[in-house]
This record gives sequence, structure tokens and C-alpha cells, in this order.
Amino acid sequence: MKHLILLALFTAFLAAQAAAPEVEITAEPHHHLTFENKSVRVFNVEVPPNTETLMHWHRHDYISVNLGPAEIENNVKGKPPVTAKLPDGDVRFVSATFAHFVRDVADYPFRNVTVEILDDANLRTSTAKWDPAKNEDRGLTVLPNGTQQILFVKDGIRATEFELQPGAVVPMHHHASPHLLVAVSDLDLRDKYLNDVHPSDPGHLKSGDSKWLSGNYSHTITNTGANAAKFITLEFP
Repeated sequence: MKHLILLALFTAFLAAQAAAPEVEITAEPHHHLTFENKSVRVFNVEVPPNTETLMHWHRHDYISVNLGPAEIENNVKGKPPVTAKLPDGDVRFVSATFAHFVRDVADYPFRNVTVEILDDANLRTSTAKWDPAKNEDRGLTVLPNGTQQILFVKDGIRATEFELQPGAVVPMHHHASPHLLVAVSDLDLRDKYLNDVHPSDPGHLKSGDSKWLSGNYSHTITNTGANAAKFITLEFP
């Protein structure tokens, strides 16, 4: 009987949450704004076990990067709830506009980095594209002691995952446009720049940190840490 009462109370709570007024994402207390410019807003999200966010709006397309494994219940307003298990480093693109709340149904926190694409309306129709003939929009590159994999291109933004063992090097490559780096693991990276051009070095980043890097430079990246390094880059066209 006690379990039935608890279940009824929980069901009533979820119904009340679904009917609650929506808040803007900036007013949702589990979303912490860490960076903003004309292109993106970056939020670090953390939901403790068996708790949930407020019902909140996503008014822009966004890309999420999961930090650690997670099991969540996603409650989109007007739709049935959906439970999902997400692996560490899961990267996905989500189209706006909708309101939802997320409940952590695991016994460990749900953490991610949510990157809002502020110019999504223009990027969807932009004529600037990655060249598939040069494998700029897909593919896996096997490096010595590491990998570089293009995950997808959405809204003209190319999401690439890097995994580097200690001492591994990403060979010299060129960034024509700005990009956002998101640390999935703790990182210790060293950059070597062509022609001594020195934009802001990634350096040491903790899991969940992000860094906006300017374009128009060439460099190599070396994992100088004692552990494997995993990070995501989001490159703008």
C-alpha cells in the first residue's frame, strides 16, 4: 500500500511538473552559463540523481556533449516521456523549438555541456558548406596512438571527436574559421603553431570546460598529460 501511495504521489508530481509554466533556459537553475558570444551560448548542466530540471525552453538548435554515463527521462511538453541511456562523450544535435524537463533516473549525476547555436536560422540556409569530396564532412582518421572522427555536420557546424593517448599528436592542420573546444576528459594539451601565430592555447582544461578559439591559423596538438585525452571541436563554416 505504501508503495502505491508513493507511486501515486510521484505520478501526480510529474503531471504537475509537465503542466508548470515554462522558464527560459537562462532561468533554469541546473543550466549554468559559462560562455557567450554572437555565435554560441554554452551551458554546463548538472542534475543530481533522482531530481529533475524545471520545464524550460530551447529556442535555438543546440549540440549536447555528455560528461560521464547517464540515464535520463526526457519529458518534452505535449509528448510522452522517453527514457534514454547516454554513454560518456555522447554528442548529439537537437532541433528547436520546444520545452521540456529532464529527470535523472540513475544513482549518479547527469552532466553535459549544452551549446546553443544562436545564429541557427541563418546557418540552416547558409551556402557555406564543407566539401564532401575532401572528406570534410565525414570520416574517421586513425592517428598514431589516437583517432579523429567527424561525427556530423548540422547547421553548417562540423562536430569532430578527438581521442589521444599520452604523447599522441594531431598533425599540422589548418583552421580557417573559429571553433569551440569542449573537454570531455581532463586535458593537458600543447599547441605548436605554424609561423609562430599564437591564438589562445587550450592548455589545461577540466572535464566540462570549453574554450572558444579564433580561426585562420595552423597548428599541431599534443597530449602532454599522463592519461588519455578526449575532446570535441565544433567548427563553424
